[in-house]
Amino acid sequence: MKFDGIDINMGCPEKSVVKRGSCVALINNPVLAEEIISAVRKGAPGLPVSVKTRIGVEEIQTEKWASFLLKQNLDCLIIHGRTAKEMSDYPVHWDEIGKVVKLRNSMKSKTLIIGNGDVKTRTEALEKCKQYGLDGIMVGRGIFENLWVFNKKTDQSKIPYQEKLKLLIKHVTLFDETWGKGKNFSIMKKFYRIYISGMPNSKNVRMELMKLKTAKETLKLLKSLRA
Repeated sequence: MKFDGIDINMGCPEKSVVKRGSCVALINNPVLAEEIISAVRKGAPGLPVSVKTRIGVEEIQTEKWASFLLKQNLDCLIIHGRTAKEMSDYPVHWDEIGKVVKLRNSMKSKTLIIGNGDVKTRTEALEKCKQYGLDGIMVGRGIFENLWVFNKKTDQSKIPYQEKLKLLIKHVTLFDETWGKGKNFSIMKKFYRIYISGMPNSKNVRMELMKLKTAKETLKLLKSLRA
């Protein structure tokens, strides 16, 4: 299917998933984790294999877990700097992410180390890379606050709201073309806040958008607002 690599999720803290022994629960089951990594390599020979994970389940156990993963000769290791228990409610432990880099270096491993957790700007990403010796930064939820986070030249604070509305119109249109007959349009509503932030009377605009039930109605309102 022409993929560039396979990333194994050993970091999701969703309780229903963890109860089944999946994702972040694998931190406490290294035997199974090793079997999964081996099976992925066997099933997709030649493709780079990476793992995204956290620094622990209930408590921080960075060194033990990261050392184990580094011994698997992964192409890339992505570390989210929180435990599963902390979810996304606590400050990111960037010092723990930095420990993984030091472990990698001491083990003379060639695994790339990517840091993850609450990075919202390109500048911050570059600073984190330099400060902790990382090979890169993964941005997740940050995109929902800064749609231009990957753009080298654009300052989010200087984007006119008309430009954000233009992008929202594109998003709604693509959603309708792709999922119009298969998924509830209400799914789109969770994204509105991202696009209308900074525009005049944004609270009332969002309330009006939330009332609409179809892409057609929504596009009509958005185009009138942009005009």
